[in-house]
Amino acid sequence: MKGTIDAAIPNAASQILNDRKETAEHNTIVDLIRNDLSMVAKKVHVSQFRYIDEVKTHEKTLLQVSSEISGELPSDYHSNIGTIIATLLPAGSISGAPKQKTVEIIKESEIDQRGYYTGVFGLFDGQNLDSAVMIRYIEQKNNQMIFRSGGGITVFSEPEKEYQEMIDKVYVPIH
Repeated sequence: MKGTIDAAIPNAASQILNDRKETAEHNTIVDLIRNDLSMVAKKVHVSQFRYIDEVKTHEKTLLQVSSEISGELPSDYHSNIGTIIATLLPAGSISGAPKQKTVEIIKESEIDQRGYYTGVFGLFDGQNLDSAVMIRYIEQKNNQMIFRSGGGITVFSEPEKEYQEMIDKVYVPIH
């Protein structure tokens, strides 16, 4: 998922699908995730590219541009799930590209340790893994609630739009 817009904006779907920055960001992440998955799976392919999902929140409805990327894990994947996840981390949607250099820049520029933020959480029953990257995250620390969120930045980014997208995504989905 890369690219979000308020559904109430006139021609929102067309705007988000034709936005140069959002297209560049989405293409970069799809390519990065395809590459990452090819390290742990075979027959990696993009089964759906740049389609619109509707996300209802308490405040508004958002349109989210998504792509679906699939692959075939080895038959013994369940005994290697930790290694598979470690190979894929950090998630490309968090790091951007080039992954190694971007992670170096993030570490140099952020003053706080991320802790669980942008890590992976999930449930694994020995056969099936249901997981997600914690891209919006609330943590209780020293009797305080700390909210962490971020956004994708490219050369085409406009700070005001990035900030608004982050604010729009703060609200918890109702479905």
